[in-house]
Amino acid sequence: MATNNQDEFKLKDTNPKLGERWPHGGLRGGGGWISSERAASTYDLVEQMYYLYVRVVKAKDLPTNPVTGNCDPYIEAKLGNFKGKTQHFEKKMNPEWNQVFAFSKEKIQSSVLEVFVRDREMVGRDDYLGKVVFDMNEVPTRVPPDSPLAPQWYKLEDRRGESKLKGEIMLAVWMGTQADEAFPEAWHSDAASVQGEGVFSVRSKVYVSPKLWYLRVNVIEAQDVESQDKSQLPQVFVKAQVGNQILKTKTSPTRTTSPLWNEDLLFVAAEPFEDQLILTVENKVSGSKDEIVGRVILPLTTFERRLDHRTVHARWFNLERFGFGMLEGDRRHELKFSTRIHLRACLEGAYHVLDESTMYISDTRPTSRQLWKSPVGILELGILSAQGLSPMKTKEGRKTTDAYCVAKYGQKWVRTRTILENFNPKWNEQYTWEVYDPCTVITLGVFDNCHLGGEGSGKDSRIGKVRIRLSTLETDRIYTHAYPLIVLQPSGLKKMGELQIAFRFTCLSLANVIYLYGQPLLPKMHYQHPFTVSQLDSLRYQAMNIVAVRLGRAEPPLRREVVEYMLDVDSHMWSMRRSKANFFRIVSLFSGLISMSKWLSDVSHWKNPVTSILVHFLFFILICYPELILPTIFLYMFLIGIWNFRFRPRHPPHMDTKLSWAEAVHPDELDEEFDTFPTSKAQDVTKMRYDRLRSVAGRIQTVVGDMATQGERFQSLLSWRDPRATCLFIFLCLITAIALYVTPFRIVSLIAGLYLLRHPRFRSKMPTVPSNFFRRLPARADSML
Repeated sequence: MATNNQDEFKLKDTNPKLGERWPHGGLRGGGGWISSERAASTYDLVEQMYYLYVRVVKAKDLPTNPVTGNCDPYIEAKLGNFKGKTQHFEKKMNPEWNQVFAFSKEKIQSSVLEVFVRDREMVGRDDYLGKVVFDMNEVPTRVPPDSPLAPQWYKLEDRRGESKLKGEIMLAVWMGTQADEAFPEAWHSDAASVQGEGVFSVRSKVYVSPKLWYLRVNVIEAQDVESQDKSQLPQVFVKAQVGNQILKTKTSPTRTTSPLWNEDLLFVAAEPFEDQLILTVENKVSGSKDEIVGRVILPLTTFERRLDHRTVHARWFNLERFGFGMLEGDRRHELKFSTRIHLRACLEGAYHVLDESTMYISDTRPTSRQLWKSPVGILELGILSAQGLSPMKTKEGRKTTDAYCVAKYGQKWVRTRTILENFNPKWNEQYTWEVYDPCTVITLGVFDNCHLGGEGSGKDSRIGKVRIRLSTLETDRIYTHAYPLIVLQPSGLKKMGELQIAFRFTCLSLANVIYLYGQPLLPKMHYQHPFTVSQLDSLRYQAMNIVAVRLGRAEPPLRREVVEYMLDVDSHMWSMRRSKANFFRIVSLFSGLISMSKWLSDVSHWKNPVTSILVHFLFFILICYPELILPTIFLYMFLIGIWNFRFRPRHPPHMDTKLSWAEAVHPDELDEEFDTFPTSKAQDVTKMRYDRLRSVAGRIQTVVGDMATQGERFQSLLSWRDPRATCLFIFLCLITAIALYVTPFRIVSLIAGLYLLRHPRFRSKMPTVPSNFFRRLPARADSML
């Protein structure tokens, strides 16, 4: 279970050496490492890493094999214990590779770089065609934004380097950093053991979510609907399908050839529109049997796109008939009448298609780019490293982890390169996003690449997640923190390591940011013509599914399990732990009111006479000068805010194990949380959990019922449900109104205040008359079964 050491789950300050230096120790810009000043470099939020880059362009005039008369050449770049190979070309004397190798300077143990040209042999050892040798001390350094180093032709040498051989290769060799343009696509010595297709899955990549639209199909009516049984009128419904999404209208209440529905069906569609809208009109023959009356297939590009809620023109579509035999295929053209369906369909461009929970939303822009406003800021993120990662799989009998990090904000996903077999990987990659709303969240996840061999599950395992809300960040401040990677497993709470990141939110327009705080979070169409809660849940699930499928088709794929974890696909599932956590969140909200009421109770009961006398003194001043009441309240809130500035949070919030109720969770509740849906447990376990759920739900139901009862009692004061009580109340209101008209407000306030603050000697332990009267009022609970 969870450890008792709370420091393990806390956010830690770090002091990495961010920024760039000139090569060979010279300070860039005269300021050394970046501290608080903004640098001109695009890589000022990561630690500088040096790489030896070798660009192999092409070769010419290579010698042929004297036996076969051909040459199957490939290049091997060797630096110490690391070897990188290009692909081989069959029977080609002048091959072109245009490939880059990157060797990490930290692991360089040789003073010489050797580039070999070899002839691939099917049997036996590959033939040696020649080599080029570079002294590491003579390799030039390239500093972006300088132009790339021009490749040159080099003559091949023999094994000893004493004489020149036939053939030349074109190369460029230079020392650079991860800021180099060649870095993302290069072969890395960190992943030297990866071969074939696996090379693509270890590189860093940027992905873009597909552009999502809501498709609204208003099914109005149909005409000339005929059933196969001519003696009966049809009773039909419409089934609509877009991809894997299937929705149905209600069955027409009466049997008729011209049914009317006027129902809205909502789908999620992604550009480019590969799916089509398939509409099928079906006749309900019996309880379990439906027959197809007609069908029409419509490309999504035929529907207009609207940017507001203006009315879309309805159109009639002829249905393709069903029920003809193979030999009667030509007879369908002889029919005089055709079944028609009346539709009003459009692609909604003024809504934001939700593919993530609104609690952790990272993008609030509508679908249509025409409705986008200018960005208000820039978010820069440096993914530095991870420390102390847990072993995630077994490779050749030893525990290991091949870690990579994914960050998602808005429509842009980024994935770092995979660092092989390292529990303390260093990525040092930097990414940038435009910010359109500061009240949004960036999500980072660390995963183990399970597609590079080893005894894994076949899915990329979750190592941990970090969320950062941009509105909690100070402008232009560089944050450098190590976030704990905490996951909840069936065995309990576990820390999987730490993720070290650096980030900065830069504000482009403070006025626009302040203006946004008064605007609704989502586009106005969500409020003017909202969807129901069940529609939103269904549409969000479909949108997440589409995003996962599309990103899974990229090269390399961003796999479904990664996308679902980043988008919190299971956040709506029942969990006893989450229910407890949310209950105690509500309790903590009321703790301030409860403490305030306790303080007032202590004052009115004279627990501390000095405090009670001071409150009486303040009360008399406010009664004498009632115009000071509101200014005093606001001044008091201002002073509280100024006082709390000293105790403001210095760090952005992170995963809180205590708030999540993850430390004290019962093992059986954890087992229930990780159970499948529907359950895979034995009947007796399911029965026990069902009974427990009923008891918890019963308590919730009682609390909700009590709250409803109090509200209904307020309503019944003037509703005459209890004629005597309403009569008493309205006469009391009349008497009170007259008394307030003739009595100065100060006197009324003074009497009421002195009554509330009276000494305990003048108090009774019995409930007050208004409380007794209110409790006797009727509620609608009497009418419940």
